[in-house]
Amino acid sequence: MLSVNPKMLPRLVEIEEDLLARRKRAITEDWQGEIEGIDLTLTFLRSKREQSRRFSGQGPVDLGIPSPR
Repeated sequence: MLSVNPKMLPRLVEIEEDLLARRKRAITEDWQGEIEGIDLTLTFLRSKREQSRRFSGQGPVDLGIPSPR
């Protein structure tokens, strides 16, 4: 599972802007398969960005594993 470092959120914004520009060109050129692929990628990118934002406020999780004495 890919976990995005919260420090990379600005890079995700750059990638999204690039994808939107590519999508605009694909629409202009009538590249239907490309449009579908970009839309799918945008969906996953936005999902990962939201997941990263949700988890960025959480600290380490205590699993209850005993430590050595």
